[in-house]
This record gives sequence, structure tokens and C-alpha cells, in this order.
Amino acid sequence: MYSFRNDYSEGAHPRILELLMSSNYEPNIGYGEDIHSDRAKEYIKRLIEREDADIHFIPGGTQTNMLVISSFLRPHQCVISADTGHINVHETGAIEATGHKVVAMPCKDGKLTPDIIKKALNHHSDEHMVQPKMVYISNCTELGTIYSKDELISIHEICKKNELLLFLDGARIGSALTCKTNDLNIKDIANLVDVFYIGGTKNGALLGEALIILNKDLKKDFRFLIKQRGALAAKGFVLGIQFEALFQDDLYFELAKHANEMAEILKSIIEETGYTFYAEPYTNQIFPIFPDTLLKKMEKEFVYEFIEKVDENNTAVRFVTSWATKVEAVEAVRAFLNKNK
Repeated sequence: MYSFRNDYSEGAHPRILELLMSSNYEPNIGYGEDIHSDRAKEYIKRLIEREDADIHFIPGGTQTNMLVISSFLRPHQCVISADTGHINVHETGAIEATGHKVVAMPCKDGKLTPDIIKKALNHHSDEHMVQPKMVYISNCTELGTIYSKDELISIHEICKKNELLLFLDGARIGSALTCKTNDLNIKDIANLVDVFYIGGTKNGALLGEALIILNKDLKKDFRFLIKQRGALAAKGFVLGIQFEALFQDDLYFELAKHANEMAEILKSIIEETGYTFYAEPYTNQIFPIFPDTLLKKMEKEFVYEFIEKVDENNTAVRFVTSWATKVEAVEAVRAFLNKNK
């Protein structure tokens, strides 16, 4: 069986494991105040060219999203998200459980636009409704699409005009920034959002996300909030070591680029055999539409995710490539589709 279920099925890149092993017997300071976390933070600050950034290593993505949104919104405030956004669909009501409503807006290709944000603002017009105070976007999105630089600038501008915080979920930011159609860089993101994170879990780490706070008004007492939400890891150095390994050179982006390259080959194979896509493929998540009769055979050889029925006879599924995807796995898809034309 070849697995394309997700990009966090495998353990960690060997260079991360090597650094974990070589530092295994070091007596490190806890709670992210160790030398490895400090080095990782300096590498990331240098990368984004923002010495003023506050950086915190958080164990997981849902935990990071919940922590950011619950910390920076007042009790009467809400967050605007695409209807397909991770906080709306895949987090078991984590945001709502903290007392904050997710205002989910229908979006094309999983992306918010200024017009959609404005529509949400116009609807929430007085004190009888929750007050929008934050916009949540992800890059890449849950449909594998990406924001262009112009699109992010336009969202930044409407957020500033309406005093909204802009939060970018970067669980797959590596894939977004290394795909062929991307025109953003990580410095652009750091200058256009209030807070974002760099995902490690889905790009070669055992676990962990690097949360980066740029807005100075959001920085005070944040470690207290991390601790209160149960996200301040005693062995924080385990997270710091991983991000040290990922960012002491270009490893982080090399891994993301490999995942994208495997997805590009897979996209070409699917197109060559005559099948189409539920969403335009850009990054390491691709969403082919296959006949149900084909999927009955495919599920015996490959692991993937069901998305939705598109009609009586066809279904959209999700294939995800990762830093660990081998060419042989992708070529196995080619052999299968050619055999079952």
C-alpha cells in the first residue's frame, strides 16, 4: 500500500533526528528557554528580517489556532474565516469552546477576499451580534490553493482600515512558498499580518509549530496565556531543536519543495490519463475526481482521503505528498491508472 493520506504520517527528517540524538543527554532549561530554542528563533528572525518578532514554539496546529484566537479576542468578538477553513471544519469546535464564534463565509477556492470580509462586517452591524475583530486565513488553504502577494496586500489593507487583526495559519506555509505559481516570500507575510505560524508538523518535524507575533500590542504576557492554555511544553527544547535543524540552513524549504515536486508529477499523471480536479492543483494537496468504480480498485493499493461525491458516479478525493514521498509511490499511481484506463 502506498499512502497519500497526509503529510505527517512519517516521523521526522533524519537531520532532525540526528540533532535530537546528539543533544539527547544535554541538561536543557525547560519551557522553551533553552539554547536550541534561542538559536531557532534567531534563524527565523533572520529569515523574516524582523528582529522585533516574538517567537513561540507550540506543539500542534489546532492548539496554536485556539491559543491565538482565544488570547487576542475579547469575549464579545469573533473571527472571520472561509467556510472551508481549518478552524471551522477540522477542529471539533475548539474556537467556539473558548467562547468565540467563527463566522464562516462561503468562498471560491477556499480563499477570503476583501469583498467577502466586507460582507461579514456589514452583516455584523451592532451590539446585538458578535463583533468581528480578526480575519483568519491559511496559506496554503484547505483546498491547496494559495494567496498571491496582491491578494494578501488587499486583505491586509481592509483589515487595517477596519481595525481587524490578520492571522495567517501556516501549517503548510512551506508548500505555499515553494510552489511554482507563488509570488510571496516569508518576509512579505511577516510585514502584512499581525501573527502567523510556520508549520513543522506537516513539513518534516516530529511535531511543532513556530508561532510568530509581529503586532507589538499582542506580545505582552503571551507566555502566561500559553501556559494557561496548556501549550507551554516542559521539554520545550524538543521543539526548539527541531526548528533549529529546519532553519539553520534551507532544509525547511527543501523538504517543502520536494513535496511539491512529487505533487506536480502526480498532477501530470492524472491529467495525462484524462481526469480532472475538484480544485486547481498548486501545492502538495491535490484533489482528483475519479469514477467510483475506479476508486473501489484504487483503495486496495493506495491510501487517500474522501472529500465528497460530485455526482452519482464520481467522487473527489485528496492525495497529499510529503517530504518523505518517494518517486516510486507516484509512479505506482501512473502504473495503476494506465492499467485501469
